[in-house]
Amino acid sequence: MQSKTPISNEASVAAAAPRGNYRVALARSEEEVLEAQRLRYKVFVEELGARVQTRLTGHDIDHYDRFCDHLIVRDTDSGRIVGTYRILSPAAARRVGNYYSENEFHINRLHHLRNRMVEVGRSCIHQDHRSGAVITLLWAGLADYMVSNGYDYLIGCASIGMADGGHNAANLFQQIGPEHMAPAEYRVFPQHGLPFERLANGQPALVPPLIKGYLRVGAWICGEPAWDPDFNTADLLLLLPMSRMNKRYMRHFLKSAEPIAA
Repeated sequence: MQSKTPISNEASVAAAAPRGNYRVALARSEEEVLEAQRLRYKVFVEELGARVQTRLTGHDIDHYDRFCDHLIVRDTDSGRIVGTYRILSPAAARRVGNYYSENEFHINRLHHLRNRMVEVGRSCIHQDHRSGAVITLLWAGLADYMVSNGYDYLIGCASIGMADGGHNAANLFQQIGPEHMAPAEYRVFPQHGLPFERLANGQPALVPPLIKGYLRVGAWICGEPAWDPDFNTADLLLLLPMSRMNKRYMRHFLKSAEPIAA
C-alpha cells in the first residue's frame, strides 16, 4: 500500500446524526482506511475463509482500494469501525482503468453509463454489530453520496455463499422473478459462470439480506451468476438506476443523513 491513500474530494456523503451508538462518514485518513481494511480481513478471511492477496498482513487490500472512497460506520462507544463499503466513482474508475466488476463480468452493455455510474463493493459489518441500524446508516451514506454528486447509476457484485456447494445460489437465480431482472440492454455476462442449471435442486432459496435489500429498493439483477473461487461465492451483478429507487426508501435514507463536505 502506498504511504498516502488518496481520499477523493467528491461532494458530500452522509454524516448521520447518531442512531443508537453509530455514526457514518467517509474515511478521512490512511489510518481510517487501514482500520476498514482490517475489518474486511476479519470478516472475509478469518470468518468466511476467503483467500486474498494483500500487501499488509491482517488487512484486505487490493489494487482498487487506493482509488476508492471508503464509507465507514463507527461505534461511538468503542470508537471502532464496525461497518464499511468502498465506493469507486466514475472518475476513479477511469483512473484505475476499469471497474472491479469487470474482473468477473463482461459489462459492454453498461459502457454508455460509465460517466454516471458508481460501483460499490467490499461491504461488511462486524459480527457483533449486524443490526438494522448499521446497514441503514451505510445505505444512508450511499444515498447521500449518489444524490450529492449527481450520479444516476449504482452497480455492485452481491455475493451468495457456496458452503453448500452452490445449490442455494443456483436455486436463488432460478427463482428470481422476471420483475427483478434487468432489461436486455443492461444484461452482463459472467467470465466464469456458475453452472446453475446443474446445481439447482428445486429447494426454496434463502436470499441473503443484502440482495433482498437491493431488490427491495429497486435494483435489477443483470444476468447469470459468476463464480468467484477466491471468496468461494456466486456473484450477481446488480444495477440500481436512481430513478428506480423506491421513493419511500430514498426519503427514509436521506432523512437519516446530514450532509457534510467530503
